[in-house]
Amino acid sequence: MRTRSRLIWLVSAVLCLCSLIAPAFAEGAQPSHDPSEGMGLKIAMLLVFFGVMIGVGVYCRKNATDVKGFVLGGRSVGPWLTAFAYGTSYFSAVIFVGYAGQFGWRFGVASTWIGLGNAVIGSLMAWVILGRRTRIMTQHLRSATMPDFFEKRFSAPALKVIASVIIFIFLIPYTASLYNGLSRLFEMAFGLPYIWCVIVMSVLTGIYVIAGGYMATAINDFIQGIIMIGGIIAVIAAVLNQNGGLQGSLNALAMVNDPTLAGGAGEVPGIFASFLGPDPLFLLGVVILTSLGTWGLPQMVGKFYAIKSEGDIHKGTVISTVFAVIVAGGCYFLGGFGRLFSADVGVGAAGGSPVGGFDAVIPAMLSNLPTILIAVVLILVLSASMSTLSSLVLTSSSTVTLDLLKDRVIKNMSEKKQLLVMRALIVVFIAVSAVIAIVQVNSPVAFIAQAMGVSWGAMAGAFLAPFLYGLYWKRTTKASCIVSFLFSSVFMTLAMFINLGVLPNFLGTLNNPIYAGAFCMLIGLVIVPAVSLLTPKPDKALVENVFSCYNKKVTVPMTEALGDGEQ
Repeated sequence: MRTRSRLIWLVSAVLCLCSLIAPAFAEGAQPSHDPSEGMGLKIAMLLVFFGVMIGVGVYCRKNATDVKGFVLGGRSVGPWLTAFAYGTSYFSAVIFVGYAGQFGWRFGVASTWIGLGNAVIGSLMAWVILGRRTRIMTQHLRSATMPDFFEKRFSAPALKVIASVIIFIFLIPYTASLYNGLSRLFEMAFGLPYIWCVIVMSVLTGIYVIAGGYMATAINDFIQGIIMIGGIIAVIAAVLNQNGGLQGSLNALAMVNDPTLAGGAGEVPGIFASFLGPDPLFLLGVVILTSLGTWGLPQMVGKFYAIKSEGDIHKGTVISTVFAVIVAGGCYFLGGFGRLFSADVGVGAAGGSPVGGFDAVIPAMLSNLPTILIAVVLILVLSASMSTLSSLVLTSSSTVTLDLLKDRVIKNMSEKKQLLVMRALIVVFIAVSAVIAIVQVNSPVAFIAQAMGVSWGAMAGAFLAPFLYGLYWKRTTKASCIVSFLFSSVFMTLAMFINLGVLPNFLGTLNNPIYAGAFCMLIGLVIVPAVSLLTPKPDKALVENVFSCYNKKVTVPMTEALGDGEQ
């Protein structure tokens, strides 16, 4: 274990050093719009990156010989790996390209609040409120997935099936949206069709997840997280330097206006460089969706299942929060200066939205960077995307195998067969999401942020309240879970059809995926207790058995707690 830790730190340190010193090498370099320039450097960095990812997958094969090891890493993953796995699963190319571009353009530097909300609500509070109780109860119930938790917590097989179907349906568009975050960056850097980026990313992610399971994913997430931290710092410094540093960039942003914004907010002097930006209410909705949503996402909550010990939870809380401040805060802070690059991205004749869509903002900001920094950005975005993709496909395959197929479709499913089916489903999920991404990238149907918003809103809205109350409140009933599941799934589906033009807009402002998702999460926190109080109490013996895991007496050193007789 010690040798493996040293190896991880060594590889991570080398990769991080490369990204951190990139600006120093780039100071004298001339930016170029020619994708062929520096092609050898770009390809070399990608080959090293891919080689490390595959090597880790092969190395971790011994940890993926049974279901517990493949899905949860044997419940023995330390704080650094768990915290980075949580953070890298949280922040993907969807954040870096889609959300940072769209909301940075809309709110200016006030979009930084989204990243800080992610750090405080989505990381710190999630770990403090959910981490320990999730680890203890899921081990007590012997559950490896969120649907399995619902079944055993409420003694309701129907909950397991419904939750599995929701995850299966809504993880697909989320997974597909990850690829789209790479399209413009890949074409900008290599001048090659985006389809090749999708294929390469799919194959390589599939290899290391299939080979090493959760442990390979966690170790690679750690390495990718180090790259993300170093990369975002380097890129922010380089982008701001193009406009005279931080102060020069803020002064330039204060001169920008946008008369197309509702209520004339965009005409207020300095609005895009202000504390709360032009639309504080919508900003709050984005903070809620992207922060509170992690509490109900199966691929995020699943990280708490695998952490090793109580002390590791405390350490992981700090590490995860710091990671989120740097990566999420940095991404949204960078996106806040997007309007300074209007000439590169192109703006409509009447002002307002970018000509190439919001997904074009970040690539336009980076297009004038030196070749070495373009290469760093590629590795950064690939790291963000592959880490999230690996988490999503592992969650999807384990959920379908263990919660839908096992003992329902396939009887007497041996452990060997479960592993085989999970690995096969990883291939299927990656292939399906890749095809959707390839088809959708040429369609104007949805931006990256909207695709992710629908998925997050549906899953987090459905699961957040039942899971949270299920951990803490004995009175929570099966019926309340079903109502929460169905309400958010149906509501987000209707919002999606309205945005596609299939249905007329009868939801008003709630047809927006951001508002709709935030609404579903918050209303779920009301639905579950209300329905629970109106329906029969759950079986007392069942509830007492479930919550008995929190009452077990354990012996701890005097340095950690006083004995009963101590004064």
